[in-house]
Amino acid sequence: MTEQLISSVDEFVGKWRAAEGGEASAAQSQFNDLCAVLGVETPSEADAAGRGADYCFEKRTADRKAADVWKRNHFAWEYKSPGKSLDEALLQINTLYRDALGNPPLLVVSDMKRFEIHTNFTGTQPTVIAFSLDDWRNNPSRYRDVFRAVFSDPYRLHPERSPVYITETAARKIGEVAIALRDRDGLPADLAARFLIRLVFCFFAESMGLFRPEHALPSDVSFRTFVPIRRLFEAQRMRPLTMRSAIRQFFAVMGDETEDAWGYYAIRWFNGDLFDQSALAEIPLLTSDLLFILQEVSELDWSKIDPAIMGTLFERGLDPKRRSQIGAHFTDAESIMKVVEPVVIAPLRREFAELRERWPAREPSVGEGPAEYNGSLGISDDPAQAAIREFHDRLAAVRVLDPACGSGNFLYVALRELKNLEQEFLDWAAPAHDLHALQRRIGPDNMLGIDIDPFAVELTRISLWIGEIQWVTERTYEYGRKPVIGRTDQIEHRDALLERDPFGNPLPEPAEWPEAEFIIGNPPFLGGKRMPDELGSEYLGVLRECWEDAVPGGADLSVYWHEQARRQIAAGQSHRAGLLATQNVRGARTRPVLAKIQETGAIFFAHQNEAWIGGGASVRISIIGQDDGSETDRQLNGTAVEHINPDLTTGPDLGSAKVIASSQGLAFQGGKRVGSFDIDSNTAEEMLKSSGNPNGRPNSDVIFPFVRASDLAGLPSNRSIIDFTGCSEEEAADYAAPFEHVRRVVKPERNASPNERLREQWWLHGQSGPALRAAIADLPRWIVTPVTSKHRFFVWQDISTVYDSTVVTIARDDDYAFGVLSSKPHTLWALATGTRIGQGNDPRYVHGSTFNAFPFPWPLDVPEGALDDAQRGHRAAISRTAKEFHEARAKWLAADNSRTMTELYNAMQTWFKNRQKALDEAVLDAYGWPHDISDDEILERLLALNLERTAEGG
Repeated sequence: MTEQLISSVDEFVGKWRAAEGGEASAAQSQFNDLCAVLGVETPSEADAAGRGADYCFEKRTADRKAADVWKRNHFAWEYKSPGKSLDEALLQINTLYRDALGNPPLLVVSDMKRFEIHTNFTGTQPTVIAFSLDDWRNNPSRYRDVFRAVFSDPYRLHPERSPVYITETAARKIGEVAIALRDRDGLPADLAARFLIRLVFCFFAESMGLFRPEHALPSDVSFRTFVPIRRLFEAQRMRPLTMRSAIRQFFAVMGDETEDAWGYYAIRWFNGDLFDQSALAEIPLLTSDLLFILQEVSELDWSKIDPAIMGTLFERGLDPKRRSQIGAHFTDAESIMKVVEPVVIAPLRREFAELRERWPAREPSVGEGPAEYNGSLGISDDPAQAAIREFHDRLAAVRVLDPACGSGNFLYVALRELKNLEQEFLDWAAPAHDLHALQRRIGPDNMLGIDIDPFAVELTRISLWIGEIQWVTERTYEYGRKPVIGRTDQIEHRDALLERDPFGNPLPEPAEWPEAEFIIGNPPFLGGKRMPDELGSEYLGVLRECWEDAVPGGADLSVYWHEQARRQIAAGQSHRAGLLATQNVRGARTRPVLAKIQETGAIFFAHQNEAWIGGGASVRISIIGQDDGSETDRQLNGTAVEHINPDLTTGPDLGSAKVIASSQGLAFQGGKRVGSFDIDSNTAEEMLKSSGNPNGRPNSDVIFPFVRASDLAGLPSNRSIIDFTGCSEEEAADYAAPFEHVRRVVKPERNASPNERLREQWWLHGQSGPALRAAIADLPRWIVTPVTSKHRFFVWQDISTVYDSTVVTIARDDDYAFGVLSSKPHTLWALATGTRIGQGNDPRYVHGSTFNAFPFPWPLDVPEGALDDAQRGHRAAISRTAKEFHEARAKWLAADNSRTMTELYNAMQTWFKNRQKALDEAVLDAYGWPHDISDDEILERLLALNLERTAEGG
C-alpha cells in the first residue's frame, strides 16, 4: 500500500472538511486517502504498469473525454470543487462517460464534502445514497460499508438486493400469511405473530449459514446445499399436515442443547427460550397457498435484512390496520443516531480519547511479550494495560434501556454503535499495548427494554440477535457462539408506567425501571383529549392519580416517560437520557415537568423542532437529553450553548414569564365545530333568502360568515356557518332550512362520536366560545390573528363572524393595541413563547403564554387620562403609525383580489418595510429602548418587565 497519513474516519473527515482546494488539485489526493481508510488498493497500486485497463484515474473515452476515477464493472466517479453542483457532475457522467466506459453499475459524484452514489443497474429504477462528511463521522460503520460495496461488491447496492427492499418484501409477504391465518383460519393474532417471528429467524439463520455443519469450509458442498428450511418448503408445500409436524420437529432440534441431528447433520443449539415447548405448541396448520408464499419468502437473501427497520416493517405487516404503511416512510438509523450519539456514544468516546491521551502507543522493547494479567479488574504488571482493561470492563458493563422499545430500532442502533466503539478500542489496544487477547464483550445483554405490546417485545428480541449475528459474521469467519442466541428476557413485556396486580389491573404505583446508565427511546405520543378513548377511563384515572404531583393532567402521554427518566437519574439509577416528545412539551402546560429536570439535573441537549417519521408520515417533534447536571457540553439544535431553558430555548427564560392581570380575558381561541356545520356561499345565499320560518325570524340569526386561519393568510373561502348557539333543539328546528341541513349532514357524524354530549346535542357546535362572543359584542371592531402561520400578522374584523379554532381573537378596538401587537417586540415574543406543532413547521400563537404574558409599554387597563404627557405622545405615535401601516397594507391587498397576506409578507417590498420600521421604532420609543437594540436584548427586557409587573400584581 502507498504510505498514507490518513488512517481513520475521524482523520479523513477532519482533513477534508477544512480543505478548500480545487477539483484538479485535490480529487486524487482525497481518493487515495479514502482508499487508505477503507483498506483497499489505490488505482496506482492496482495498476503498477499504468495501463489503466481495469482501474485508474483519468480514464479516457474514445473521444478523449476523461472520467476522474473508473473501475471496470464497479463505478465511474466524477469530482467537483467544494460547493459545486453534484447534479452537473451526474449529468457529465451520464452524457460523456457512462456508455463509453461499459455502463458501470454505480455512478459516484462528489464535491469532496458530499457524496452521492447513484445506482445504474439495467432494468431497475435508479436509487441514490447521499451523505456528507459529517454524516460519515456520525455513522462510520454504515457509510464505510457503503464505500466498501462501491469498491468491492457493487451488487450489494442493487435496489432489489438492498436491505430496505429485502426487508420490505419480507414484511409484506409475512404479513399476507399473518392476515390469512387470522382472518381465514381463525388463529389468534398473537399466536400467528409468534410463530411467524420464529420462522423469520429460521430464514435468517439459513441465509447466514448457521445450519451448516460446524467447521465446514465455505467451499464445502455442505455449505452450499444444506438449506433445510428451504428444502422443507420445497418438499412439503403440498402436504400441510406433514409440514406442520416437520416444522415442530425442526424447532425442537433448534431448542435442544444436545445439538440433535436433522437428517445427516447435527443442528446447533439455538437456545431453550425462543424454541421452547410453547413455540412447539403454537405451530399452525399452513394451507398449501400459504406454504407457497413462505417458500417464496424463504428464497430471499435474509442475511441482508436490516435490523434497524425490520421490527417497524414487520409490526406493520403483522397488524392489519397498519399494513398500508409497509411502503411508507420509516424512522431510519441516521435519525435514531440523533439520540444515540449524544446520549450514549459521545461520553464513552470522550473517555476513550482521554485513555488514549493518557496512555499513548508504546514502543515495545526487543523481545518483550505481553504483560501478565490474572483476570481481576485492573490487575496487571503494566499500569497502562491495567487502565485499558479497566476501561474495557467499563464498556462491557454499559446498560442501555429503552422503556418504550417498540420493535427495537433504538436499541439495535445503540447496540451497533457500542459494538463499533468497542471494536475501535480493541483495534487500538492490540498493537498499541500488546493486548491482543482481549475479546469482544458487548452484545444484546447490554440492551434492556420494556414494552406493553407482546409482538413488539418479540420483534425487539429477534432484531437484536439478528443484528448481533450480522455484525459478528461481517468481521469474522464464523459465528461460533453457543447457544447461538443468548438470553432475551431483558426485553420485558409489561407496562412501563404503572405496576399491575396478578390479574393485570393497574395499580396506583409507578412501575420500576431496571438500572441502566443510559435511557433512550421514542415513547408513545397521545394527547390528553385522546387518552380516555385510547387508554380507557379506568387506566387513565389510576395513571393520573399516581402521577398527579409530577405530571399535569392534560399532558401528552410521552411526558410521563420524561418524568420517570428524571427520577431514575435523580436516584442515581441512570446517568443520561434522551427521549422524543411532541413539540408542545415545551408549552406552558407541560413546561413544569422540564423545569423539574433543571432542578435535579439539567437538559444538556435538545432539538426544538426536528423532522421525524412517525406512523409512516413526516412529523415535527422535540428531542430532549437530560442528565445529572455534570455534562458541560450543551447543544441546542446542533449549536453549542451555555444553558437550555425548560422551554427548550437559550438566553432569557421566557418560560418563567407570568400572566399579566390586565391582559386576561381579552384573547380567545375560536370554537370547535365537531361536524360539517360550514356551508358554501350558494347554499348560504339560498338559506338567507328563504322565508316562512315558524318563528317568523330570518335565517340570518343562525348563519354567519365563517373565518379560518387560511382565510386570513390566503384568499378568503367565502364560506358561511350554521350556528345554533343558545338554542334548544325545538328552537333550532324553527329555522327550518338550516336545521334540516344540520340534521341531514351533521347528525350522522355526531351519532358515531364516543362523546355522549356531542351525540345528544348534535345541533350545537362542540365548543361555541360564549366568552369570545360576549367580549366582542359591544365592540365596533376587534383584532384577529391565525393560530398557526408562517408570518405573525394581525388584522381588523368588524362584522359578526364565527371563528374556528385556528383563529385567535383579541377583544381590543384601539390602534395602540393593534400597533404594539404588529410590532417587532411582540413578534419576537410570539415566536419565542409559541410552539411549532404537528407536521408543519410554522409558528403557533399560544395566547395563554404569549398575549396574556406580554408586557405592553404600559398595562392595557391604564386609561389614557392616567398617562403622563410623554406616554400620551408615544401612544399617539403608535396609533398613528399603526393606522398608516394598516391602511397601506389594505390598499395593496385591495388593488388585486388575488393578492394575499402571505404573499405580502413573503415579498416584504420596500414600501412595506418602511412602514413596518416606522411602527417598530414608535413602539421601541414607547418602551424607552434604542432603535438598534438586539433581538436577544428585547426579549430580556420584555421578560424583566413582565416579572416586574407581575410582582406588583399588575
